[in-house]
Amino acid sequence: MNETPKPKGGKQRRGGRPAEGQPVIERAFALLGAFDSDHRALSLADLARRSGTPRSSALRLARSLVHVGALERLDDGRFVVGLRLLETASLAPRGHGLRAVAMPFMEDLFHVTRQHVLLAVREDAEALLVERLSALDASPVRYRVGGRLPLASTGVGLVLLAFAPAAVQERVIAAYEPGPGEDIRSGEELRRVLAEVRRADFARGHQNRPWPRSTVAAPVRDGDEVVAALSVVAPGTGGSDPGYGPAVRATARAVSRRLSE
Repeated sequence: MNETPKPKGGKQRRGGRPAEGQPVIERAFALLGAFDSDHRALSLADLARRSGTPRSSALRLARSLVHVGALERLDDGRFVVGLRLLETASLAPRGHGLRAVAMPFMEDLFHVTRQHVLLAVREDAEALLVERLSALDASPVRYRVGGRLPLASTGVGLVLLAFAPAAVQERVIAAYEPGPGEDIRSGEELRRVLAEVRRADFARGHQNRPWPRSTVAAPVRDGDEVVAALSVVAPGTGGSDPGYGPAVRATARAVSRRLSE
């Protein structure tokens, strides 16, 4: 999370000039991509460094983004993400529309479990968290709404990956490297896990780092297409089902029925 993002949309030329022909929109999104949960306010120097953009270009782009409300500038000169982006993002059908349908069912699941209830969609080879409900005394998690989660090491990610196109699955399997405390130790084991998720129509898993937690996740469908994954994350070790499997699966089916109406 703390690594400097690599510039997107083309290689940066010697002398700090952006690659010739790189569209302005790509450079603007590179600037916006410099922000994350650990870097919510950035100086111009940090914005340029983290986006891979020359400082003079970063300043011009940042001023334009401030003008349209995509960025805001604090009194100390640092930049933060602007409310205009939230306004626009709220119209995304895979985010807000799905969330609006799922929210009443998620609230019921939350009141039953009193743990973390997550709703995520797939964005290429990552999961994007659309909504999260959490009790004040629930076990800690690092997931945030709008944040990205790995497909191969989270419950919602495994469900989304299991029902993703074959090309996406093969790409993730080929690149898979287990991290510390991961249950799945190889790409071939990941392939077997995905087959089991498709057969059982849900996923279970656990991690011991940075703290012990277990998860149960199930697919959300719109017709025959898996459009999202729903999960509960709770304290636990040993890969055991934390006991919320039936509730998670029932909730996912209820959301699916409502989406298909």
